[in-house]
Amino acid sequence: MRVAEFDFHLPEDLIAQEPLPDRTASRMLHLVRSDGTVSDRHFRDFPALLHPDDLVVFNNSRVFPARLFGRLAASPLVGRVEVLLTRQLSREPNDWEALARPGRKIGVGAQIIFGDRNQLQAEVVSRGEFGERRIRFQPVADFFSLVETIGHIPLPPYITRADTPADHDRYQTVYARERGSVAAPTAGLHFTPEILARIRQRGIETTEITLHVGLGTFQPVRVENVEEHKIHSESYSISTDAAARINAAVDSSRRVVVVGTTTLRALEHNALASARISAGPGEADVFIYPGFKFQVAGALLTNFHLPQSTLLMLVSALAGTQAVLAAYRYAVGQRYRFYSYGDCMFVD
Repeated sequence: MRVAEFDFHLPEDLIAQEPLPDRTASRMLHLVRSDGTVSDRHFRDFPALLHPDDLVVFNNSRVFPARLFGRLAASPLVGRVEVLLTRQLSREPNDWEALARPGRKIGVGAQIIFGDRNQLQAEVVSRGEFGERRIRFQPVADFFSLVETIGHIPLPPYITRADTPADHDRYQTVYARERGSVAAPTAGLHFTPEILARIRQRGIETTEITLHVGLGTFQPVRVENVEEHKIHSESYSISTDAAARINAAVDSSRRVVVVGTTTLRALEHNALASARISAGPGEADVFIYPGFKFQVAGALLTNFHLPQSTLLMLVSALAGTQAVLAAYRYAVGQRYRFYSYGDCMFVD
């Protein structure tokens, strides 16, 4: 299967640079898997499209300001360097996987100072296979408080402006709780407390899991054949209550409506071994592309994704490549807004 099969043309002016003032005002393309038909809706219609016995599953991961600007201690003339923290290493809590720019200037052994008052200091201790660095921070009393003070929201590279204070709220779901993501689970950005209340008022069951979005979301596909791509793992956790609710829905043939590709990836990875959900932590490294056998997901709410990306392949695995690409071409023609701050698609 060739990566080029998942390409489509997207005019640059359709890439959303700002969020809409009203989260629920986003447009929503409804794709019906059984016949490939699409219809134009708005996200506020989403609760009405749910079945009474559905189970809706959210990812409650919280974005933190993981983009840090600093300088090299031994080379002050280099100018500003940038570090994007992508994953905290559980066995060494002061160690992080990170992306670094300019990469050629930040080698193993480099000492980096962050903050106007040198609040954080770190050393590059190794390089990884994806070009990332492993950096080790000097211990401080409250690391995350300092990061919240000096860090920046890591907006995706296709948003070509600097982050603003408004992004601290807007690039975050209203139900975010568990800190750890370096990118928002963007399908959830459309929800408001009012929309969640409407879902509850209909008696529709909901639950939450946690998957921390990491390096995989920034990793392009550099091979020609899909099967040759190696996907980066991302940490997730599923509570005992969530596992019981999801298994009960699957056992009774109720539809599991998954909010976002991050949620879907965690659930399907967890269910690989036994076709059931097990409570506890995990590392989602499953690469989902057409031909994958889904065990849990019955419907998906998702934003629109990059051409030739692993997330577009995931959606194509659920709904069919030709149907998804036709829906994307339709969305371009109707001038839907694309990517993180853009509109969404409901696949059922």
